[in-house]
Amino acid sequence: MKRKRATMKLVLACALTTAVLSGCSSGGGKGAGEGAEAKGVNATGFPIVQEPVTVNAFAAKFFANADWNKLKLWQEYEKKTNIHINWETVQKDALKEKRNLLMASSGYPDLFYASAFSKSDLFKYGKQGVFLPLNEYIDQYAPNLKALMEKYPVIKKGITMPDGKIYSLPTLYDPEFRSVFFNTPWVKTEWLTKLGLKEPENLDEFAAMLKAFKKGDPNGNGKPDEIAWGGVGTTGLVGYLRGAYGLGNHGNANQYVDTEPGSDKIRFIPADPRYKEMLEYIHKLYKDGLLEQDIASVKSEEIDAKGTAGLLGIVDNVDPAAIYNQKGYAGLPVLKGPHGDQLYTYIGSPLGNIGMFILTDKAKNPAAMVRWMDYFYGEEGIKMFFMGWKDDTYKEESDGTVDYVDAIKNNKDGLSLDQAVSQYLIWPGGYYPGFVKQAYFKGAEGLPTSVANSKKADPHVLKPDQIWPAFNFTSEEQQELTTLANDIETYVTEMRDKFIVGDAPLSQWDDYVATLNKMGLDRYKQIYQAALDRYSKSS
Repeated sequence: MKRKRATMKLVLACALTTAVLSGCSSGGGKGAGEGAEAKGVNATGFPIVQEPVTVNAFAAKFFANADWNKLKLWQEYEKKTNIHINWETVQKDALKEKRNLLMASSGYPDLFYASAFSKSDLFKYGKQGVFLPLNEYIDQYAPNLKALMEKYPVIKKGITMPDGKIYSLPTLYDPEFRSVFFNTPWVKTEWLTKLGLKEPENLDEFAAMLKAFKKGDPNGNGKPDEIAWGGVGTTGLVGYLRGAYGLGNHGNANQYVDTEPGSDKIRFIPADPRYKEMLEYIHKLYKDGLLEQDIASVKSEEIDAKGTAGLLGIVDNVDPAAIYNQKGYAGLPVLKGPHGDQLYTYIGSPLGNIGMFILTDKAKNPAAMVRWMDYFYGEEGIKMFFMGWKDDTYKEESDGTVDYVDAIKNNKDGLSLDQAVSQYLIWPGGYYPGFVKQAYFKGAEGLPTSVANSKKADPHVLKPDQIWPAFNFTSEEQQELTTLANDIETYVTEMRDKFIVGDAPLSQWDDYVATLNKMGLDRYKQIYQAALDRYSKSS
């Protein structure tokens, strides 16, 4: 599954255990039947219910022509569970409009799956009683998810709303699957060798390498057509370098804030003097012609064309072998900064979208459906979800490793891997609740080169317990923050690019900070501080 670094930075979850652990409930309120033994529901094993039931569900899908009511994944799972899902689906591009129409009417279903509700919507509809609180269902009927929440407290903290209730189940990424969370950019090793360079260790050496790529004709065609740094926009470059300035000390899920060093006080990163210092460095790279000169506006297809032609010295994306058919790239080292910082902080939390599995007040048997979903947080369910069925869609070696059968990998009809897989399964496109585990994930992040890249960077990467999930806010906080963030964050992005390309001189820094303050930066920080304080106190 191809993914662009700028749109998916993020992500992780946990090495799975299915032992039933106690004490998961946050003490949320009860929906219909919550906390009681559900009639006709088996607590363990299959089928989940003794008598067949039908559940109406709405979901977003990646491929428009996929009919989920005829898909083998759901047909086979129905045989195991005795639960038939009547699927209404919409392509991802039309999700928001259709989802909002359903919520504005009384026509919403029992279950929302892969529908990506925002945190503010989860809290709003949860408070209204439209979305059921799941705390006690998880405690009694979700041993796989419960085990993950026990092992990795960030999961429970991240899915619990300010009222202490859990209204949805998330996409999770295994924290041990390190390469799905981060890859430093990729450098063309052939060019390093030709120019007699070693991999850079600090910012000065990084700039010198870029200059050599730009001026030294490393592709040997006598033309100055090499692009030293190849990325779409400035976000990836800023993300790679910010750890060298000690910025982003709690990861990237709350992109603009971290904490003041040595304290628990919120710091607004784009107003910090170290951020200014980083922008000065990047502006010099740009001024010296070492970055794509249209970096703030270049289209992804333009960079892709240059990447496929082998013109990029550094690729800010997944392994170029996967997306450009260009081998011979290696992960760049994590660089040491001017004050001795050597961190890679452009990394997300194990939580993907948390609003991916929701039961509404129309659900007749919530306990059964929480059990239904919990299967996909356990080893057996994860394997089926990503790989399908042994000797049908995948083959298994004697050492336990698995891979798709040739009919999928080398499809006779010329289908891509994603297209071939989607005849049986739904994971291509990256839109689902559940658990992403390295052993069964066959996207670019699981390639041996990506794993090697992550191991190389790992000594300098934030540790899992340092990384925040995206914070949850009360309805009042979210309403106020939405207005503040729209103005402040839009201005920050605009001025970041202007400072880098020189459309605004950094001598205007004080005016820039003053404008942020006038926009309500103090209140913005107060709201984040309240969310951080709740997060820090939660169990």
